[in-house]
Amino acid sequence: MNPTNTPAGKYVRVEHVALRGVVSASPKTEIRNQDLTDRFSPELIEEIGKMTGVRTRRVATEEQTTSDLSEAAARALMADLGWEPDSVDAIVFVSQTPDYRLPATACALQSRLGLGTHCAAFDVNLGCSGYVYGLWLASKLIDGHAVRRVLLLAGDTSSKLVDPQDRATALLFGDAGTATALEFDATASPTSYVLGTDGRGEKNLIIPKSTYRGACGAGDLPESNPDYLYMNGPEVFNFTIRSVPMMVNAVLEASGKSVNGIGCALFHQANAFMLKHIAKKLKLPAEKFPLNIDRFGNTSSATIPLLMATLDDKAPLAGDVVMAGFGVGYSWAAAHLSLNTMTVCRWIEV
Repeated sequence: MNPTNTPAGKYVRVEHVALRGVVSASPKTEIRNQDLTDRFSPELIEEIGKMTGVRTRRVATEEQTTSDLSEAAARALMADLGWEPDSVDAIVFVSQTPDYRLPATACALQSRLGLGTHCAAFDVNLGCSGYVYGLWLASKLIDGHAVRRVLLLAGDTSSKLVDPQDRATALLFGDAGTATALEFDATASPTSYVLGTDGRGEKNLIIPKSTYRGACGAGDLPESNPDYLYMNGPEVFNFTIRSVPMMVNAVLEASGKSVNGIGCALFHQANAFMLKHIAKKLKLPAEKFPLNIDRFGNTSSATIPLLMATLDDKAPLAGDVVMAGFGVGYSWAAAHLSLNTMTVCRWIEV
């Protein structure tokens, strides 16, 4: 089927791709909000906790990178599925916290995982929408018959990007790395995607002093440290409330489904207040709209697979589901897919 433009974004349908498994890896170090009373007052911590929903987060050590977490997840997933390293045809690494400016972290992971030299490997620089975009990219490689097996590694160590004194971000972001296995399967149910971008939101989630542009774009931002992540919370909230319900409704309509016809909705864990507002607009019952932001915070591109791996029977992780990623860019992506082919879904600590 040819792609179709909709008011919510581009609709794309993918055939013959089975999601075989997901493993998500979190650092062992756990930080509680109340551990930060040396920086913020107890009253402020409680206020922010109520708004964001975050109570604890997992934070990488100084030496621990996103690739370390994703590598551990990939090793566990390949072992669980019985995938030989030489059987993997491509590796896609989605992250905004790579190991280096160059080379691509996916290339290093190809070597560290012992994958064959025939394996294609590349990085994708996306955050909040990154997992769903990664699923689409990996699936199109398979649907186009370029490859048969793909490892999608998505994650971020966003805690390394935030100003420890910034109340808007210091209590919000956690770290995680994930691995998802996708494979050609002629009998697999089709997957529908809606994808979109509005780059006018560029400066509402940004590290102003980055790579080559320097801090040139920071002049019209409120006073903040340009070396750290800046977030315009109200503008991001407005974008999310405006865009996400339309995107989810579009992917359901394109799939011929309704909210009642899905097992659960797996959304990027951005902010609990915002997510509950979206669920209300979509008329999603609580049992179909799981959250884990209270335990892990916002882990950027890792939130959806981390949510899948930590549901603990809180929602039916089978049959048809809707996924939605949205945020930095602005960038957004939703998917309607079947999880009936998934045989592995678990969480590990590293």
